[in-house]
Amino acid sequence: MVIEYIRYRVPPERLEGFEAAYERAAGELRAAPECVDYELSRCLDDPACHVLRITWTSVDEHLNGFRGGPVFGRFFAAVKPYVEDIEEMRHYARTSVAGPGGAAPPSLYEWAGGTDAFTKLCDAFYRLVRSDDLLAPMFANMDPDHARYVAVWLAEVFGGPAAYTGQRGGYRHMVGKHLGRAISEAQRRRWVNLMTDAADEVGLPDDPEFRAAFTSYLEWGTRLAVHNSQPAADPVRQAPVPRWGWGVAPPYQAPQPS
Repeated sequence: MVIEYIRYRVPPERLEGFEAAYERAAGELRAAPECVDYELSRCLDDPACHVLRITWTSVDEHLNGFRGGPVFGRFFAAVKPYVEDIEEMRHYARTSVAGPGGAAPPSLYEWAGGTDAFTKLCDAFYRLVRSDDLLAPMFANMDPDHARYVAVWLAEVFGGPAAYTGQRGGYRHMVGKHLGRAISEAQRRRWVNLMTDAADEVGLPDDPEFRAAFTSYLEWGTRLAVHNSQPAADPVRQAPVPRWGWGVAPPYQAPQPS
């Protein structure tokens, strides 16, 4: 992905209609498959200044896909009166310098109790698996450290240290473990159910916000595993480990002190 920043300085006599113009243009961005997201910000210190941030799937898909596509004409018609007010229009790539600040809510990893909580979760889960008639055959030749590896994976997914990436080969390694295994829908459902049972057993947080996010990942991950495990599958292998957050549920709110 690539981020485009467009900085405007709009004269006061034309400022009134600027945000309304982008409200109209935003409909075209929402319809564009090349656009990931967008945000228009107004400067509090100098209201004539605005910055538009648009995340595109790539520079080429922005310049040739979007601009050459069916919605660009309507987008441009809405903002054309303000093109002369552009001071900067450039593409940027993200760097490794990023992270939450002190006011950010705790990660799902922190809320769950850290690596120790995921280790207990996976120990309980694989104990249930070994006595399950549907899943036990799948894991009959399981590596003795398999539960620990899955715990490290889940810890990274939910916002913890990138240990699975650093020690086990990241997403590519995980995908490789599912290739050719032909996982069935019944096995997938049982996996989710037993993981949920294990979460209850070890006392993972049971607040709706956490469990919604937790279950969302279980559903996403297992459905992807089923797809990738089929004989004719050709899955994407070069990708980062997914990082799951609170956004799948209503915004997190810290409990108020009693």
